[in-house]
Amino acid sequence: MIGSLRGTVLERTEDSTALVEVGGVGYLVSVTPRTLAELEPGSPAFLHVHHHIREDAQTLFGFLHRDERTTFQVLIATHGIGPALALAILGTHAPTALVDIVASNDIGALTLVPGVGKKTAERLLVELRNRLNLPLLDPLPVGAGGKGSVVGDVREALTGLGYGPEEIRDALRELPEDADASALLRDALRLLGARRA
Repeated sequence: MIGSLRGTVLERTEDSTALVEVGGVGYLVSVTPRTLAELEPGSPAFLHVHHHIREDAQTLFGFLHRDERTTFQVLIATHGIGPALALAILGTHAPTALVDIVASNDIGALTLVPGVGKKTAERLLVELRNRLNLPLLDPLPVGAGGKGSVVGDVREALTGLGYGPEEIRDALRELPEDADASALLRDALRLLGARRA
């Protein structure tokens, strides 16, 4: 299995595919349009890769950031989402924005993804809420479960998105203790995203 590629971008195509040469071998990698714009021909590149294997094909999907690959893997493990739709979702919404969309049940934002209508968006919100462990992220009053429960729920959600225990702990230390779970998750994702940029 290929987990990452470090090499030189040889070319990019309009169908969001980049040709990356690593040690004399050229790998065709499917990426989002946003990622494609960052891959200048002739420049060095590092991509986190999901190696997708089917009976009739092997496809590499590349991402500039690990959280994008993790979100892609969560998406394709969700009923009704194949790699093409998962890439389209990530091409429209960054991982942090997607978590906000699912947490706030924003059907309109999901219908911005090409090929996603209202009914599909409604189904995806339910499916993704379960996948991203978001049912726990309703605001909890401090007296009903306390800060420990809120932080535990947020920590669990961040772990599900592929963040490590140390980076989660460091991020949560910098955030206000009295925030509700939704605000705490949103702020933690912004902080973690800025550190990985």
